[in-house]
Amino acid sequence: MDRRLFLSSAAAVALARLAPTPSFGADDKKKPDIETAVERGLEYLKKIQSNDGHWEAQGGQYPTTMTALAGMAMLMEGSTLKEGKYSDQITKAVNWFLAPGRTGNDGKIGNFQNPTESTRYMYGQGFGTLFLASVYGEEEDNEQRKKLEAVLTKAVDFIAKAQSSKRHRKAEGKEVEIGGWGYVSAADGGGFDEGSVTITALQGLRAARNAGIKVPKETIDKAVAYLEACTTPNGGIIYSYSNSGGAAANGQERPPLTAAAICCGFSAGQYKSELPKKWITFCKKSIPVARGRVAHDEYQSYYFSQAVYALGDDRYGEMFPNEAKETWLTWSKYKEAMYPYLLDNQDKASGGWQSGYIGPVFSTSVNLAILQFEKGILPIYQR
Repeated sequence: MDRRLFLSSAAAVALARLAPTPSFGADDKKKPDIETAVERGLEYLKKIQSNDGHWEAQGGQYPTTMTALAGMAMLMEGSTLKEGKYSDQITKAVNWFLAPGRTGNDGKIGNFQNPTESTRYMYGQGFGTLFLASVYGEEEDNEQRKKLEAVLTKAVDFIAKAQSSKRHRKAEGKEVEIGGWGYVSAADGGGFDEGSVTITALQGLRAARNAGIKVPKETIDKAVAYLEACTTPNGGIIYSYSNSGGAAANGQERPPLTAAAICCGFSAGQYKSELPKKWITFCKKSIPVARGRVAHDEYQSYYFSQAVYALGDDRYGEMFPNEAKETWLTWSKYKEAMYPYLLDNQDKASGGWQSGYIGPVFSTSVNLAILQFEKGILPIYQR
């Protein structure tokens, strides 16, 4: 498969007024700056990849998630297992995932000798599935395809079985089944669920579906219903349904989770329904763009950038036809604010991004993703 086939109104106005930056036309002198920043960031990740093929966060944390995200940044550059500047690094990462003991017979993915994985393995499960599915879509070697297909099929099955299951009564009185994910499986975690892992699992499932791996429809339906049940009247997503007493109350919203939910809504084809419109309206009011450090900002930027990229320059107007055009949330305005901010914060010596509490692999991988969405290479990030 060819992958290439494959803020309130005031906040929006403020975004539009931020210092102008590249339109990235063919003759624009700023375009090479973006390309150079991406190249330096990728070279930084290449340099710090471990000999066995993995990456890790500060203190050796979260190797499965970090390896998946760094690998995704290299796939977005256009490299594959067989060709491209970072083919060797991608191959080493895939071989690390497929090494004996890295995936269980039950489909669980991770490095379970690592305490940060044994207690939070569903993050690695989701991101690992995302990466391997993106690789699988390009793999041409028959033997390797069979290995990846077997791992992905089991990984998807594990995600489905790990989902929580609860009955939720909607405002109009109808009772529906909902299901999210927690740090560990519902069985291991007593049915606990929370938003960030739910988003991660959903993106992994979407990538697997894009690659041709069967994903149970009921799993997706329960997850979308879960996100709806976690949406407050203000339109934001709360941290956890399990902790909410069955009611998502105003004041409990988490902007990063809400931004991530938009991506999942779009993945489910919900461009015109009311739910993503609520999330977009909330994020437009609540998320500052390129204004310095905020809580969970790399995570928030990763998902909000995906959401705004999916909106492009016209889809917001289609979703909100009664809003004045100058208040629209558009990719062009977002990019004009965000790209220079990312370039200014890139470490001049190493080429990576050194900020953030999780560590430079995470920050660098996320920022490289944002700077490469427009390449349109991976299906998971396409409009």
